[in-house]
Amino acid sequence: MAEKIGVYFDKANIGPLLDCEALAEKVRNKWSNAVPVVKVEPILASEAGHKTIKSDIDAGEIDAVCVCGSSPRVDFEFFDFGPSIPVDRVNLREQVAWAYQNPDGSRPQEGGNPPDLLMDMAVDYVNMGVIKLQKTDPPEPETLETTKTILVLGGGWTGLNAALSSAQAGYDVILVEKDKQLGGYAAKMYKSFPLASPFTRAQDTGIENKIEAVQNHDKIKVYTDTTLEELSGQPGQYTATLKSGKKDVQEQVGSMVVATGWQPQDTKYLKPLGYGSCPNVVTAMELEEMAKNGGITRPSDGKTPQNVVFVLAYSKLLQNIAEQEEEEKRRLEEEKAAKAEQAEEEPVIEEEFVKTESYKHMNYTSEITSLNALKQAGYVREFLPESAAFIIYEHMMIPGINELYYKEAQNDPGIMMTKGEVSSIEATGNDNLLIRAEHTLLGDNIEIEADLVVVPTGLVPTTALDPVIQLAYRQGPAFPDLDLFDGFADSNYICFPYETRRTGIYTAGSVHQPMTLSKSAVDAQGASLKAIQCLESVNHGVSVHPRSGDLTYPKFNFVRCTQCKRCTEECPFGALDDDEKGTPKPNTARCRRCGTCMGACPERVISFDNYSVGQIGSMITQIKVPDDMDTGGPRILVLACENDAYPALDMAAQQGHTWSPYVRIIPVRCLGSVNTIWIADAMAKGNDGCLLLGCKYGDDYQCHFMKGSELCNRRMTNIGETLDRLGVELERVRQDEVAIDDYHRAPQLIDSFVDEIFKLGPNPFKGF
Repeated sequence: MAEKIGVYFDKANIGPLLDCEALAEKVRNKWSNAVPVVKVEPILASEAGHKTIKSDIDAGEIDAVCVCGSSPRVDFEFFDFGPSIPVDRVNLREQVAWAYQNPDGSRPQEGGNPPDLLMDMAVDYVNMGVIKLQKTDPPEPETLETTKTILVLGGGWTGLNAALSSAQAGYDVILVEKDKQLGGYAAKMYKSFPLASPFTRAQDTGIENKIEAVQNHDKIKVYTDTTLEELSGQPGQYTATLKSGKKDVQEQVGSMVVATGWQPQDTKYLKPLGYGSCPNVVTAMELEEMAKNGGITRPSDGKTPQNVVFVLAYSKLLQNIAEQEEEEKRRLEEEKAAKAEQAEEEPVIEEEFVKTESYKHMNYTSEITSLNALKQAGYVREFLPESAAFIIYEHMMIPGINELYYKEAQNDPGIMMTKGEVSSIEATGNDNLLIRAEHTLLGDNIEIEADLVVVPTGLVPTTALDPVIQLAYRQGPAFPDLDLFDGFADSNYICFPYETRRTGIYTAGSVHQPMTLSKSAVDAQGASLKAIQCLESVNHGVSVHPRSGDLTYPKFNFVRCTQCKRCTEECPFGALDDDEKGTPKPNTARCRRCGTCMGACPERVISFDNYSVGQIGSMITQIKVPDDMDTGGPRILVLACENDAYPALDMAAQQGHTWSPYVRIIPVRCLGSVNTIWIADAMAKGNDGCLLLGCKYGDDYQCHFMKGSELCNRRMTNIGETLDRLGVELERVRQDEVAIDDYHRAPQLIDSFVDEIFKLGPNPFKGF
């Protein structure tokens, strides 16, 4: 732990509103033994300021640095003096000087004497920074013997691109494909949407060239007719057990890209569109296969279709069918009720009540549906120049450069497109079909007699069907299943689009989300780079996103462990296994350093070198709580998630927003790391309230650590029990959601909570 701390004040950043010399004197008086160096620098974030600190370090006067100035999110690398010198940034600019407002809501004047409340805020924050360093150890990274081989699962278009990207970067690749040939669905396609300029025509996929490049690359080892039976271990040290033919093969790999692609949605969901009952209703994939084989014909008689209709608007039709089903269900229920009444006078045989099936909406359609209709309408014009193609759409989704492709189709006299609502598809004579559409661009209602109707093929990710990754984790073999994602691999799409909840395993292509070939190629490159980054991070003993480069990892005091399994069960990333007794078995390379395990542990036996229950608890003790709320005001602890809430507060201050001077903000890695003892200690010390600011949780979560805010919310029950034992109202503790772009709301959340605390009055423990 740090024994000789240097405290440096950045006058350029905080001097206009704070008395730096007075603050420095208070530090000297309070921390005379622990802080041998206290300096006020004109411009600390400068070459001269850096040189001053470095000179004190080199002279052996200090072994830790406390920088009092701007936010830790500013000049982060500038104040890095190596892993052996802990640095803490006390945010006196954004969250003290800039955020401060007088109790009446006014702002202090620059250059005048700082208000007492403002100086009290600054003193508390500096004291918290010093005690934090006293409870910080230089990190000791755990280095592992690793392999730098990347496993690519799936030999389709995305997998081939991922394998080539990884190999071209100099890494060994093992490519595993379950079919006997490489290429996946791309090899079954006749053409692709535009992949290059001028972006107006469909073009060859080029899949054969990709296959040849992979097969001839000396860094890529290809397995076909092979499945992944099990993946055990951790990043850098995975063992992949493969079933190749009738043999089991084991390969040592460091990370994995999952590119297993998609499968067509079950055609039973297409029954409302006439599929299965009308022979000339085909799926988009079936039409693709026709084109690949050299022609487009009617399945019923092999004749050339004259009018081909692509149905992309089916919501009205599904609604009509759903209403009919509901009416049928009501009729059957009435019949059953009538029979039950009759049974009282004359027993009858009870008939089974048959429920009608409610057809599932096409959950797996997207922009691909629109683009595919344009492409295949082009097939009709290519193979059948005398025929016409009709596209009836509800939403024509054509993003980006593909707008040129859409305009080219509009200019083709043989392609007619209209927005509308298809209300029915009925069979007529000669196996033709009559399509009725309402609210079209051509008028109120239209009817089209078609020789051939094409309905969408839903792209269902393989991860929705089977646990393709086959993990040997206590949490199960697959990715977590969330209803929101409809089987697509769980990911934080906004911040880390390739990440999954299983560190070292990255998704690309259609297991991630529906994608065109061009997007899948880019996605494959991104996932490959993430797999490479993971290998290099593990090799250096540091973590991956979101705490990239973190040298710390959770350490366990197993002597006090009660084998309660809370840490292993609550870890969002499967970083902890356990033995038959329930003792945690850490997998350091799987860990994202969120601290959720630390927050879960009731015995508080888990800690990090620079983040622990004792450290945050000691910081809370440095908050000076007035004995009298009427004269000194309340004191309110704010525990703010470092990924969203804390930067949101920084941004609010930068935009001129202010908040109550009665709060003290401590950043936490994640609300999942919040241990209930912190709140209990804060309330027992006389703090009047505690506000936890974190990310949105639930199926549409925003949490960088997936479940941190949700787990914290669950623990509020324990917090309530603790407060009840203390005789403190539960209303004094609140958890609120705030995203980084919600910065304008963050000060409002704080001020509204402060108002509630004023209504509640002082904490009963105040003054003790």
